[in-house]
Amino acid sequence: MSTVSVEIQADQGVARLTITRPEALNALNRHVLEDLAEAVGTLEDDPDVRVLVVTGAGRAFVAGADIAEIAGLPGGAAAEAFSRRGQGVFDRLAASRLVSIMAINGYALGGGLELALAGDLRLIAESARVGLPEIGLGIIPGFGGTQRLSRLVGEGRALELVLTGRQIPATEAWRMGLANQVVPDADLLASADRLAQELAAKAPVALRAAKRAVRGGLDHELATGLAEEAAWFGHVAATQDAREGTDAFLSKRSPHFTGR
Repeated sequence: MSTVSVEIQADQGVARLTITRPEALNALNRHVLEDLAEAVGTLEDDPDVRVLVVTGAGRAFVAGADIAEIAGLPGGAAAEAFSRRGQGVFDRLAASRLVSIMAINGYALGGGLELALAGDLRLIAESARVGLPEIGLGIIPGFGGTQRLSRLVGEGRALELVLTGRQIPATEAWRMGLANQVVPDADLLASADRLAQELAAKAPVALRAAKRAVRGGLDHELATGLAEEAAWFGHVAATQDAREGTDAFLSKRSPHFTGR
């Protein structure tokens, strides 16, 4: 994996994945997408990792998809396949058992913002800028941006960003609900690590169930979503972690979760 690096803090339950193609502002080409897919798959198979922090090396989180590669596509089926490949990688991250925190530094444009949208939580540096500028190239977002952004910030705000292609600063991204926190540039990774460690200390089965209940419910009407929530509640209530958590609360002590 020459375009991503991975650091694992097994004792904390946390991994950090850094996209390392700084000479191209970490632009996503087929190689980067393949490395991302491989890295996420490897981390999912590691029982010591529960939370994943994703960031970019250098001046950008990810500046977008690789324009030179897009320009070489003949359109039609080939372009659709390129889009579906990126969607598949991001879908895997979104559906992963890992809780993902996007630490957005510098530019997160086009495919970079789409990668950030596939994460569970987003921390953004004060100087960062985000946007979906594809319309200015005569194309549209193809890695999930039209779908995930509208689900996160609403149809009107999503259409504004997609149709204008404009870039917005971190504070505006936070105000519209795109980012969870704005943090000073120098504190971005430390803040992401603290949040990751906080989440990794929670009951692993409950973390996965909560993520799946929220994400699954978005695809259904309320009644179906409530039934799905109840099913997940029944699942986690039968775990040893649930017994440990309730006993610790009643005994006024800190819980020790084991993921069972």
